[in-house]
Amino acid sequence: MRILLLDQFSDPGGAQQGLLDLLPAIRERGWSALAGLPADGELFARVRDLGFAAARISCGPYSSGRKSLSDVGRFVAGTPRLARQIRVLAERTNAGLIYLNGPRLLPAAALARVRAPAVFHSHSYLFPGLVRKMAGLSLGRLDAQVIAQCQFVAEPWRAFVAPGSLQVIFNGVAGPVAMPPRPSGAGPRIGCIGRIAPEKGQLDFLAASAIVHRALPGCAFSIYGAALFADARAARYDREVHAAAAGLPVEFAGWVEDVYAAMASLDLLLVPSASHEATTRVILEAFAAGLPVIAFRSGGIPEVLEHGRTGWLADSAGEMAQLAIELLSGGRARLHAVSQAARETWSRHFTLERYQREVLDALERVAREARSQQP
Repeated sequence: MRILLLDQFSDPGGAQQGLLDLLPAIRERGWSALAGLPADGELFARVRDLGFAAARISCGPYSSGRKSLSDVGRFVAGTPRLARQIRVLAERTNAGLIYLNGPRLLPAAALARVRAPAVFHSHSYLFPGLVRKMAGLSLGRLDAQVIAQCQFVAEPWRAFVAPGSLQVIFNGVAGPVAMPPRPSGAGPRIGCIGRIAPEKGQLDFLAASAIVHRALPGCAFSIYGAALFADARAARYDREVHAAAAGLPVEFAGWVEDVYAAMASLDLLLVPSASHEATTRVILEAFAAGLPVIAFRSGGIPEVLEHGRTGWLADSAGEMAQLAIELLSGGRARLHAVSQAARETWSRHFTLERYQREVLDALERVAREARSQQP
């Protein structure tokens, strides 16, 4: 099968890592693929390093978060051009299926009127409003199948597609070969891992850290990540985070390629994601590493984290801090039991191999059904 893979970003993020994770499995099935990506971000090089061709498409850039009127105007004006590019790439590759890794691609894909069936992979919650309505109407025009990474993310699309056209497939991650040893000797260390952005909640992490520090002065804190999207909003938030860390024993460790090396230095991971976050890959990675997690009860997180068994859920920075204090002040038995249960849950439900198999099986089914309906 020939697949045209389209992404709305060429810089790294959770959805982009999900696409990269599919490429080795696509090769193993003997399929061919061309990736259409905007600009010359890191994703371009990584796709090519994996042995796949990549072509440029016109999609953005737009500011992160809620879009400005200028963004909306440029999006509407640029959609016909992107539609022509999609049509040309689909014809060049004789694509048997188009995989759309982001909602910004949907209106142009619908306008392109290509014959190949389309699958939209929904990784993030899309707020109500004009953008969601445009994306949803485009799904209907495409008669597209939808893969959603959790029920929370799937919910907005139920009004636009038939029940049989929507499937939930949870993310999967490649874990370490074995659970890394937890730190010993020094005082406990609590970490936060992810792109520095409001939706990742570093300010809430620091609010919780301040409470923990007063109760456990020997505790240290680490923030792994960077503001990856170069816009004024991201830069402003990054400055706010650094200012809020003043007076606390916080290490800004920057972006790390090996997340498990970072996790090996931590005793506890806090995930204070915003209310519209999906399941967040870092929780599944923590499960794989056997690193205990306290997360906000946000978005799709309760779908993957069972409170008290594979981690803990909190409704505020204060509650998150109190849970951390109780866990780190007591014996290690409770932390160890949750670590073991989390790793077992990862091995049963959230492995990379399971994710690859389920997504590619879904793509193959869509393509097969489309071929069977051709005259």
